[in-house]
Amino acid sequence: MFEVEYKGANCVVISSKKASIITDPKLSLVGLKDANVKDAIELATEARFAVNSDDAKLVLEGPGEYGVADFDIRGIAAQRHLDSEADPKASTMYRIESGDIRAAVIGNIYEKLSEEQLEELGIIDVLIIPVGGSGYTLDATGAATITRQIDPKIVVPVHYADPALNYEVPQSEVDVFLSELGAPVEEASKLKLKNTSALPSVLTVYKLNRG
Repeated sequence: MFEVEYKGANCVVISSKKASIITDPKLSLVGLKDANVKDAIELATEARFAVNSDDAKLVLEGPGEYGVADFDIRGIAAQRHLDSEADPKASTMYRIESGDIRAAVIGNIYEKLSEEQLEELGIIDVLIIPVGGSGYTLDATGAATITRQIDPKIVVPVHYADPALNYEVPQSEVDVFLSELGAPVEEASKLKLKNTSALPSVLTVYKLNRG
């Protein structure tokens, strides 16, 4: 079992049979209640998006390799969207494996990935990527470029315009990304996969309703 729920901003809940991962849970930054990470793996693409809860099973906010419950997680250093190449890499992308499903969580990063970063990510089935732009994170064009570089079967867009969220800067509508990518779109409350045999045969966008 591999499930993804969208909570707003860059926050998703990734669940397997044995555990859950909650990414960038500090939703108070956008005017919502912080995600509850009790007994979950708290995973932050930047330190400022973590809540660092003592109730979490584990808190991850940087590069490295980790095995927790039935998840194998690899953190890969990345350049933040607004930083220069001379700045330290302050963002972290994550490769997450559970069973035979391989997912990637991409934060607010610069729109070009190196061959080394792509090699570290490896083959990815499900890509979770911000698309809202406005100089804060990847815009539709940058997100589509990275999606094509990584070449997943499923892409889940996050961090886009939502009237319930108070972003630091206005975000573009998700439809801008959908138009740019030009892939088939499925709308759902959750992404649910039993294994790789359930993956679509062509790249498909899953637009998840915020829960």
